[in-house]
Amino acid sequence: MQKTTITAAFLSILILSSSVFAQFQPAETPDKTPQIFPLTDLKEGMKGVARTVFHGTKPEEFNVEILGVLPNWIGPKQDVIVGRLSGALAERTFVFAGMSGSPVYIDGKLVGAISYSFPFAKEPICGITPIEQMISAVERVPAQAAAPRQPVAILYADLLSNTLRTTVTAEYASRGPLVSGFAPDSRLTAVAGQTLVPIATPIMFSGISQAAMERFAPDLMRAGIMPVAATSGNTPIHRLKPVDNTTLGGGDSVVVHLSRGDVVIAAAGTVTLRDGEKIYAFGHPFFSLGTTALPMSESHVVTVVPNANNSFKLAVPDATVGAMTQDRATGIFGKLGESPRMLPVKIKLRTSRGRDTEINFDSAFDDLLTPLIVNAGIGSALSANERGLGDSTIEFEGQITIKGEEPIKINRRFSGGQSAIFAASAPAVPLSALLRAGFEGMEITGVNVNMKVVDGSKLAVIDRISVDRKQARSGETLQAQIVARSEDGRMFVQTVPITIPKGTAVGSLAITIGDGSAVQQNAAITQFIPRSAAELIATINRLKRPDRLYAILSRTSSGLIVGASEMPNLPPSVLATMNNDRTAGGSKAAVQTIVADIEIPGGEYIISGQQTLAIEVIR
Repeated sequence: MQKTTITAAFLSILILSSSVFAQFQPAETPDKTPQIFPLTDLKEGMKGVARTVFHGTKPEEFNVEILGVLPNWIGPKQDVIVGRLSGALAERTFVFAGMSGSPVYIDGKLVGAISYSFPFAKEPICGITPIEQMISAVERVPAQAAAPRQPVAILYADLLSNTLRTTVTAEYASRGPLVSGFAPDSRLTAVAGQTLVPIATPIMFSGISQAAMERFAPDLMRAGIMPVAATSGNTPIHRLKPVDNTTLGGGDSVVVHLSRGDVVIAAAGTVTLRDGEKIYAFGHPFFSLGTTALPMSESHVVTVVPNANNSFKLAVPDATVGAMTQDRATGIFGKLGESPRMLPVKIKLRTSRGRDTEINFDSAFDDLLTPLIVNAGIGSALSANERGLGDSTIEFEGQITIKGEEPIKINRRFSGGQSAIFAASAPAVPLSALLRAGFEGMEITGVNVNMKVVDGSKLAVIDRISVDRKQARSGETLQAQIVARSEDGRMFVQTVPITIPKGTAVGSLAITIGDGSAVQQNAAITQFIPRSAAELIATINRLKRPDRLYAILSRTSSGLIVGASEMPNLPPSVLATMNNDRTAGGSKAAVQTIVADIEIPGGEYIISGQQTLAIEVIR
């Protein structure tokens, strides 16, 4: 009897102890998914706690008071909860960049993620994305294979451009009534602090020059991204770290990579929920990429920097543990243990001082972001090793490799004060075209770049051209003289033999001598829709080099352009068939026939400009 009494007492103490200790357990552990607090049960005045990392890797708790709910604020049937923060460091830092995704709990149940703020608010007021909406955004329907993309038109002018033409679009327009007097479409609306905006996502840059950051910062900030220069060193490119029960729990700091290696671009936020291998974070979009694949890493926080404009978290990426696979209106979603496909970029540079350096990094795959990342990486390699002001000349040799296809080859020279900008865009421009075309099954496997830099400019312009005679027969060779003027005013002459092809009909013949960009600007092809990756690659590889001169022999005739192919001197019967009254589109008229297209060997100077004269072909 006594033994039974002792046993019962021991069990009672054990149960009581378990009940007491349970009050001090974290609201969520990775191996135990918390219960969901329904939005319908939420009442004004309810109090709860939130978790985020202020320093190191351990989340700290602070208080949250529920102030109300704004129905349909994020979107149709997507509400936002308004709360007030207090305790811990929240009253010193307020709502800070990098806090996005911090989980909020009431009675141990998960309410949602801190994700919005009022800029310049005098109290730490925040917007909370309900966890129910974060989950439903990615789990509403079963995952399906992406539908094949439709062919897109490629602008010829984009392929000929010396710089990458792309802009990150602003996804976060200002909302709500105005009392500031600003126009409804004014960019100052959000600054006025009269509407909730997504908490800025701090992006750490390492291996990226300040000049490159400043070039892209305006676009990033319009999209709610805060560029933060961080000396975090490179992020090693290695296998995934094994996942255990301590990996990325609610409140832990998480980093999503746009690039890793010698060039690091990584966005910091907070995990809202871990459900098995599933990770929910941020509570608002990253770039609104939809279905994507970006590396996801653990991280540790150096500190939270209080700032009168916008406090922010300085986080350093640690081991990669999975991949972000969804970027939606109510947050991001990822999976532990998944390894996303990345684009290897290798840069070899011989500096103007004769020093060899090599830079290697992996870029994320995205139609918009990948060309920007490659552009920034190459530009930073140059600006970190070469002069920022003054002229330089860069010999550029590179290629973009595509599985099962011919590589895109880039052989160029750039000179002058903007040579580094042009060199950085050289692979980014064709890479952008490849990604936007999005051919099914096309796999870009790498970007390899070799550059050699010397100080000084080697630019010149065509002053005039002349030929040794105005009449010639088919098959004969003329001697053309190109008189060019360098930037210092020195004149020099280059003699070029031009052979009139055999069989050229008698009549007037135009001879145009100019750089590759100039002679292509007036091309009849303004845009085309490539039917395959091979066709697009062949078109890019056929582009004339802006650093070379070309002699174009042409005359007026009747022909057609179909796709990216010019068909001169077509028989009248073919023209009549293609241009009949029952057919429209698919081709357009070409009024110029290219008789000969001659590439002139390069010299010491990069000569630009264009001049045209006419000769007579006689019998």
